[in-house]
Amino acid sequence: MTVPDPLLDAVPEHYYVDNEHRGETLHRSAAQAIHRDVIALNVGDSARVLEIGTGTGYSGALLAAHAGPTGHVTSIDISDHLVGWANQLHHQRGVTTITCHVADGMAGYPPHAPYQRLVAWCTPPRLPRAWVEQLTPDGRIVACLPIAAQPSTTLIATITLTAGQPHIETITFGGYAQSTAVPVDDALTIPGRWVDYCIQQPEPAWISISWRDRDDQHHSGARTALNLLLNPGHTETYAHAPLDWLSWTAFSVIVGGHHRSIAALRDGIRGIGHTTATSAAVILTDSTIIADSPDSASLTALRTWLGRWEQAARPAVDWFTPTLTLIEDGDLPGWDLQIKNHIGTRRQP
Repeated sequence: MTVPDPLLDAVPEHYYVDNEHRGETLHRSAAQAIHRDVIALNVGDSARVLEIGTGTGYSGALLAAHAGPTGHVTSIDISDHLVGWANQLHHQRGVTTITCHVADGMAGYPPHAPYQRLVAWCTPPRLPRAWVEQLTPDGRIVACLPIAAQPSTTLIATITLTAGQPHIETITFGGYAQSTAVPVDDALTIPGRWVDYCIQQPEPAWISISWRDRDDQHHSGARTALNLLLNPGHTETYAHAPLDWLSWTAFSVIVGGHHRSIAALRDGIRGIGHTTATSAAVILTDSTIIADSPDSASLTALRTWLGRWEQAARPAVDWFTPTLTLIEDGDLPGWDLQIKNHIGTRRQP
């Protein structure tokens, strides 16, 4: 049972998310998710905290309340607009233990390091090494991390450091928008990372495939798969509706292997399923299954995946075993979050 946290009521949410001078901030994290992650971060008196993603300023104000009058919160965001407003709102409330700065969150914020706690309200490609290096040896991180190199395929991880090395303490279902190097207005429509083909007209639609290393340089396979899903030759309703979408998302990472695909179709509706360069089938969030044809090879595979998910009783998050794997090469050295269980392991390609 979760212990009530009276400090969550100490900050006026409406003041930050719908301020009379600023207006309403439409693209923001849900208060319930913020509360969950602030509690998991376990900020104590006098703590030094790094917040990645200033947003409305509400989450930073909560962190400052937990750190107390002798603690300090450093909040960074890629958007000077968000940073400017958050600083102004904090100042107007008389909150002096938080400072907001414009910076790329993937690099952390070395000027104020070391920190005892770090929380991120965005999804990086992996857990950046810079975050870990800027924490005290017994620090704590709460962050949304990918479990596959595909959009909207994440878990929230609570990570503790032992002698400076990160270890997963707990995971929970959930996710935040992808991190970006520059402010963007349409990140919620077309993700900036791991989209293999997209169209803008007549409505935005995109697809992300796990077999991108076997597609050609023109993304012909991804384009074909997306077109098949936008013009399906077969539609059916899943017999076991409604879905537990968060459980299905994580399970499909393991069972789907190199054919797992995620697509956003017209009206923004999402689907997860099986694709190849010649066939495609996904189950949508509303429990509709679409495929290129009634005898589609991808449809057969998707039905098998769903059957295995049901046999596993639509597993809760504690069914999955998380691990962190150090990745030294690439533009962002750090740790990949992987999940496994008795039916196998799924690693990011």
